[in-house]
Amino acid sequence: MILCCGEALIDMLPRQTEAGETAFAPYAGGSVFNTSIALGRLQSPAGYFGGLSTDLFGQILTDTLAASKVDSRLAPRVDRPTTLAFVTLTDGQAQYAFYDENTAGRMLTAENLPDMSADVSALFFGGISLVAEPAADAYAALCVREADRLPIMVDPNIRPAFITDSGRYRARLETMLQSADIIKVSDEDLEWIGTTPEGLMEIGQAKLVLLTMGAQGVRGFWSGGSFDVAAQKAEVVDTVGAGDTFNAGLLTGLWKAGKLSKEALATATEADFRPALDLGSRAAAITVSRAGANPPWDHEL
Repeated sequence: MILCCGEALIDMLPRQTEAGETAFAPYAGGSVFNTSIALGRLQSPAGYFGGLSTDLFGQILTDTLAASKVDSRLAPRVDRPTTLAFVTLTDGQAQYAFYDENTAGRMLTAENLPDMSADVSALFFGGISLVAEPAADAYAALCVREADRLPIMVDPNIRPAFITDSGRYRARLETMLQSADIIKVSDEDLEWIGTTPEGLMEIGQAKLVLLTMGAQGVRGFWSGGSFDVAAQKAEVVDTVGAGDTFNAGLLTGLWKAGKLSKEALATATEADFRPALDLGSRAAAITVSRAGANPPWDHEL
């Protein structure tokens, strides 16, 4: 299975009661969590690894994973609270208040890392889970531990507002990028890292680097050069979960084509990569056409 390693949290979204009172409704979320959900819905063998709480919000996360056919047996269940992200809207712009101290997800340590079962075939890392310690160090340790054996994808999805120690974060991120076979970045990510797609390929073992360009699509870089895949047209409701869905579509496309292995990626060409990028773009187009992180099921494609 493709094991997604990183944050799962509850987005508390603003609502109004019938009495006119301000309220918040809980929705399962988190970038890595959303990627696992999208993988499961696309009929890929999907798994999730991250600290899950035994509280009522942790049960929402666990049930949501199961409903989308995501295997969470490797995720440790602990008696700590679930991370909550309260969302408020100011002039249509979302602002977040995170409650993440001593939570099940954040307090994950290297001692919680799983023994990889024989059916784990690839690893995905990314999101804010690469920032918050000690969990971030645990994910980095897992990435390095398995880099010689399993294909690894990293999507840093850098959020500068969450970074409190840029030196430690840079060092951790560089280590993980050096271990990755597939890297996805945006222009903003590249600017923060201070490199180019070609530079990312040179620092480690990456066989495919993806530069997302919003409505302009995505550009793929590999040892033979670069190529563009156009974005799919869609009526955009919001872009929540679009990048996560793209990641899942890409991995699904590679897996279905038999290219999601260390050996296959080492010899893959543009002709192998392009259909997977196209699948990711088509899946993401459906996600942006409806509210929230609601990835498509396989039959919707």
